[in-house]
Amino acid sequence: MIDVGHDDRAGRRVTLRPVDDDNWRAVADVAPRDDQRRFVAALGARYLLLSMRSEVWNSLAVYADETVVGHVMWGVDDDGSHWIGGMLIDAAEQAQGVGRATVQTLAPWLAARDGNPPVRLSYHPDNTPAAALYTSLGFHPTGAMDDDELIAERTP
Repeated sequence: MIDVGHDDRAGRRVTLRPVDDDNWRAVADVAPRDDQRRFVAALGARYLLLSMRSEVWNSLAVYADETVVGHVMWGVDDDGSHWIGGMLIDAAEQAQGVGRATVQTLAPWLAARDGNPPVRLSYHPDNTPAAALYTSLGFHPTGAMDDDELIAERTP
């Protein structure tokens, strides 16, 4: 479990835990709001399959106290950079600071691995809430693109 002491706005502790036999169904059922589906997968199941079929991505369940409220992935690129991807917070749990607490929990954990590498993520240029969140957490666009998404980086 990754727990660096961040709570959401309701005072629930946000932790990141491995996806396992007890929580995978709840993670697979995580779904964003309908208006977000052009930016993220329609269900957490897509990200779970990606991490199962990829040698790069590792899935984590996002918990608020003892309830699964989301999904996030992390991975290490060939250049040694560490990535946050596939963050999906369930529609019913949004606007409560869970996404912020997730990034605040995962980014320093990734930065502490393997000699303090840069931490990167990507988002669609039209996803202004994501851009605002990531900028407020110290991520800055690099000018590079990954398919149709902007790449942002937080350096140590």
